[in-house]
Amino acid sequence: MSAADKPHAPSTERNREPILAALRGPFSDRQRLLEIGSGTGQHAVWFAAQLDHLSWQCSDLADKLPGIRAWLDDAALPNTPPPLALDVARGPWPGQRFDAVFSANTLHIMGWPAVQALFAGLPAVLTDDAVVAIYGPFNRHGSPTSEGNAAFDVQLRQQDPAMGLRDAEAIDALALPAGLLLHADLPMPANNALRIWRFSKVASARR
Repeated sequence: MSAADKPHAPSTERNREPILAALRGPFSDRQRLLEIGSGTGQHAVWFAAQLDHLSWQCSDLADKLPGIRAWLDDAALPNTPPPLALDVARGPWPGQRFDAVFSANTLHIMGWPAVQALFAGLPAVLTDDAVVAIYGPFNRHGSPTSEGNAAFDVQLRQQDPAMGLRDAEAIDALALPAGLLLHADLPMPANNALRIWRFSKVASARR
């Protein structure tokens, strides 16, 4: 794939600065990060360049990998290993462990069973002190947080009934039995949020 043919998502350039500002603290002492649903790969090259102490491991469905590789190859960063094929609903999950996980704009695209599978699969790849950060739009107590988010949810469900904005409380209900304790819920531009959990091996063992 040539540089001119690389996939491009304009929204990644609009939201990357505030996401980076919010991630700097929680990821300041992290070493190995798994990005779930890397999409085009644009977020990966931006964040990996700014957080160069991190090994930023991209992953996505197999058909997304050529585009991600194109972005990684062009950037030629030393901390972005080749992307991994990962279908959270079917596996296989990586064999190594990570002390950080990041995912952006994925939960409302996945069907609910895949969202459940994502959280169920996380404990197998997390270190005892891992940090998990997920960015995107969320409903609160069953209701959208803005007219724009309500319209976006309708648009998604018309495209595919399996898609749609997820309730923050429903996500927390999946995170807790996976050993993930909510650490921060940060408001972000355009009615998005960055939700950050910390993995507790003790909590996970009590599932």
